[in-house]
Amino acid sequence: MVSPEPWNATRAAAIVAELQSLEGATLPILHALQEAFGYVDAQAVPMIADALNLSRAEVHGCLTFYHDFRREPPAGRHHVKLCRAEACQAMGSDRLHGEILSRMGCDWHGTSADGVTVEPVYCLGLCANAPAALVDDEPLARLSAESLDAALKEARA
Repeated sequence: MVSPEPWNATRAAAIVAELQSLEGATLPILHALQEAFGYVDAQAVPMIADALNLSRAEVHGCLTFYHDFRREPPAGRHHVKLCRAEACQAMGSDRLHGEILSRMGCDWHGTSADGVTVEPVYCLGLCANAPAALVDDEPLARLSAESLDAALKEARA
């Protein structure tokens, strides 16, 4: 996993300028900022609004509507996103998530002692292979506590 760079308004402005001419540029800009910095800083909202001729409320609404966008720097060195959508629930994810969180010693949006942040997501598109997760943005299908441990061990290597 590539570590994100620290927030930099000049760099963020360059990202916004590079993508502002795209049709429907809000989401590509938000994704690019998160990829660069690991989150979308509050300073980006007026910057995006001005560049796209949108209100700050429209940009803030987009940023907060999608659960995948972080509004603060990520706490852990590694990130696990556990799918909580219906297909995964039907395959026992609620019990599995409880076991995983217990093993990690943290709750949703928390960070384990060894630096893994756990977040809930709603559908990863791996419904046929549920339950599913992302480990540092790499998909993990037919999830079990053991397969998650193995994926995290590999990510740490």
